[in-house]
Amino acid sequence: MPAVPGIVITVADPDLQPEPGIAVRKNALYADAVRRQGGEPIVLDATSTDIERHAAFATMAGLLLTGGADIDPARYGRPNHGSVNLEAERDALEAEAYTAASARGVPILGICRGFQAINVFSGGTLLQHVDGHVGPGWGHGPAKEHALRLVPGSRLARILSPTNPRAGATTVNSYHHQAIRATDLAPGLTASAWAASPEGDLVEGFEAVDGRFLLGVQCHPERTESTPDSFERLWRFFVDACRGPIASR
Repeated sequence: MPAVPGIVITVADPDLQPEPGIAVRKNALYADAVRRQGGEPIVLDATSTDIERHAAFATMAGLLLTGGADIDPARYGRPNHGSVNLEAERDALEAEAYTAASARGVPILGICRGFQAINVFSGGTLLQHVDGHVGPGWGHGPAKEHALRLVPGSRLARILSPTNPRAGATTVNSYHHQAIRATDLAPGLTASAWAASPEGDLVEGFEAVDGRFLLGVQCHPERTESTPDSFERLWRFFVDACRGPIASR
């Protein structure tokens, strides 16, 4: 893999969002996080052409699936019971990107919607609404926060707390109204973090059972003003993994 890995980032089409200017700023945060650690962002949205997609997928060293609208519940075989702002074109883009990244064996990281998308694409389901995990929208006030319980010894715990991988808790921002319960988790994924909710414990971090670099977190670590400094190691670890196995050791 190259010293400057090209990382595909799938984002929301700003023109489809209620606040296009804020959507542009949100999208930029993901690219900034990748660039900050030495990666080269390759940003795609639902308007990207087939030529642009194929070129990006053929050369990508990693894939970042980002936050945004709810995934169509038809993709996991359920009727709509609370899913909103569906974007079928984005679902299709990210399914295509995920399939291509999996076939190439490159690292994959999912953030919020991207975390949920990985679970759906891997055969899991979603809880379509959970109370208490959405505060003011980004750019409209302080983030809602809640405690996150790390699974001791998990890859996520080792990344966030390398000197004490059995550390148990941190605090994260919370911008989601859909969630993953233990019963929703796809085969091949294992929980690496949990959070309490009125629906019981929710999976808020997962990783692949087989050890490949496939990670997801429900929080938004690109929003550094409401994220513990330790999450910068997640970005560094991801970009280093995209450089290849030697760099990520």
